[in-house]
Formats: sequence, structure tokens, C-alpha cells
Amino acid sequence: MRKIIVSVTNDLVTDQRVDRVCNSLVTMGFDVLLLGRKRRNSLPLDQRKYRMHRMKLLFGKGPCFYAEYNFRLFIFLLFRKADVLLSNDLDTLLADYFVSRIRKRELVYDSHEYYTETPELVNRKFVQGIWKKIERWIFPKLKHVYTVNESIAGLFMEKYKVPVEVIRNLPYRQEYKIEKSKEELGLPLNKKIILLQGAGINIERGTEEMTEAMQYIDHAVFVIIGDGDVIEQLQEQVRKMKLDSKVIFIPTMPFKQLYQYTVHADIGISLDKDTNINYRFSLPNKIFDYIQARVPVLVTDLVEIRKVVEKYNIGMIVESHEPAMIASTIKEMLNRTDQYEIWKENLNFAASELCWEKEEKKLTHIYSPFAG
Repeated sequence: MRKIIVSVTNDLVTDQRVDRVCNSLVTMGFDVLLLGRKRRNSLPLDQRKYRMHRMKLLFGKGPCFYAEYNFRLFIFLLFRKADVLLSNDLDTLLADYFVSRIRKRELVYDSHEYYTETPELVNRKFVQGIWKKIERWIFPKLKHVYTVNESIAGLFMEKYKVPVEVIRNLPYRQEYKIEKSKEELGLPLNKKIILLQGAGINIERGTEEMTEAMQYIDHAVFVIIGDGDVIEQLQEQVRKMKLDSKVIFIPTMPFKQLYQYTVHADIGISLDKDTNINYRFSLPNKIFDYIQARVPVLVTDLVEIRKVVEKYNIGMIVESHEPAMIASTIKEMLNRTDQYEIWKENLNFAASELCWEKEEKKLTHIYSPFAG
């Protein structure tokens, strides 16, 4: 069997995109090893169709983490047999690239975002400059690249003159099914559920404004499921504003378990801000997770997200990040009973169209030359 080693910097538990890619590669006949890192609070790994390995690192974040991770990744890959190396995002690319050249292995690059323009980097010019230099040096030499949407693909192709395919973050097709009650999940029975889920609840994603908006909304709770850089800040904000009865925090969980919460939501939230190129052209996983759970969405006016919401008519686009405006739009969504039913009906069609079973055909085309 042809061997592929897939590299990521996360702990493998919640990365749905990488899990779907690995499953598709196994179906194609590849022997897949997924390599990541183990954190102190990492959940146990579940049983999957492919092998997994997590490295324990001394450093958990910052420059030392990325330096240590890439050094450890380089050593690991250098002495492992592999026919193809799959690098996920710029923070794994350096080690993968060196090993691909030394061992003469095929290298595939999956860019989940426009990495050098993330909000964590745009205000740190020195660090951003290092990542930009790495990208400028390696990207023009790549032969097999794909990313998450047309906008980001266009930016890469214009900048580096390298063909870039598009593989969207589409989940598996789900039959709408509620297997656990609100009571079993610890959700309030008599209140509407406004949901934000994700592994990257970070700055500039509108979560602070959504939390503040809850002071204007009655008979509903804001449920935040996942982790990110602003969780502690949000918890402090909830305490100061005395919103403990309106905002619920739930830790990260495996995505099969997460779906049971998502199907109970009345509105799914995605409020990224247009403060950087990466967010401007983002198309988050959670949009498609909401669709598969048949949950109408409230989103901000970002290019790729607007395309999906308007094409399928599955929710509303909020005009600003003013908490009062967010609250007003949510109330409108919940009170427009006839329109809400139209959104729910449209979600059935969108779920059948926007699924991995259709998207993976493009992935198969990319990897078939390596299948032997």
C-alpha cells in the first residue's frame, strides 16, 4: 500500500477537515498516518480507520512551540517510510518541504486559511514577516496545492502563479436525527438555543459582541461549544455583565457528540469580522455543520459566506457588529415563523448538496496519480 503521512499542529481530536481527508485517502487504498501533538487537556483519541500519533512537546505556544514542532516533525518524517507527505497549513510546511526534498517524496499542501493574514499575526509584524518569508520561499516550488474556497485560491494563484485546487470544508451528509433530548444534554427545555461552535473561538470573530447582545434577548440562551483564545475573556465578560443565566460554556468534544447539540439549536452563529484578509475570505466549517443539522444561520457579510447563505436562502446576514443590531436581527429571525419554516425547508436541499460525499470527488482527482 502507498503510504501517506499527514501533518497538523493540533491534537487531532476536533479537526473535521483532516479526518475527512484521511478517511477518503484510506478509501482510495492509502496507508495513512496522521501526526499531531498532545496537549495537557487533550481528549483521548477515538477509534478511526487510519493510524494516529501525537507528539508530546515541551512548549505549548509561541515561537518556541513552532520551532520545536517543526524540528520534531522533521526528525520524525526523515526516518519514516512514506510515499506522500501531506502538509496542513503553513505551520507544518517547512519540515514537510525539507523532508520531501531530501527523501524525494511527493508533497501535497492543504492550506486551511490565508495563514499569513490571520488576526494573530497581522499586528505582530516581525513574526508575520517570518511566516511570509517561509511561504514566499516554498510556495512557488509546490506542485500540488489545494485550499478551502475560490477567494483564497485566487489570492494564492495571483501571488505565486501556482495552480491551486479548491476542496471546501464540507461535512458528511447527515440525516436529520435527534438522538438525545435537551434534558439529557443539559440544555434548557423552555428557551431558544443560539449556538456558536468551533475549535477556533478567537479574536475578531464577533463572540464578544454576541455575548453582549444577550442582555437584549429574553427566552433564549447563547451556547458556546469549543475552545479558543478568548474563552477566558468571554467568561469574565459574562460574570461582569451578570449574564450567567443566558450564556452557557461547553468544552470541546468529538464532532459525533457535538452534532447532538447542534441539532437542538434554533440559530447557528458565525460573526467573523472583516478586519483581515483571512477572515474576509473565510468559509468556516461551522456554517456547513449548521446546514447538516438543519439550523438557520446568522452570519456577517463576508464574501464566501454570503454566497452560500444567499444561494440557498438559509438565514440572515447581520448589518453590523453592534450588540443591539445583533439582538434585533436574532429576534426578527425567531419571530418570523413563516420565513423560519422556509429556511428549514431550504436547509434540507442545501444539506444534500453541500456534503463531503460530493466534494471528495475532487480530492480523489488530486491524489489518484499517487495511488500506484
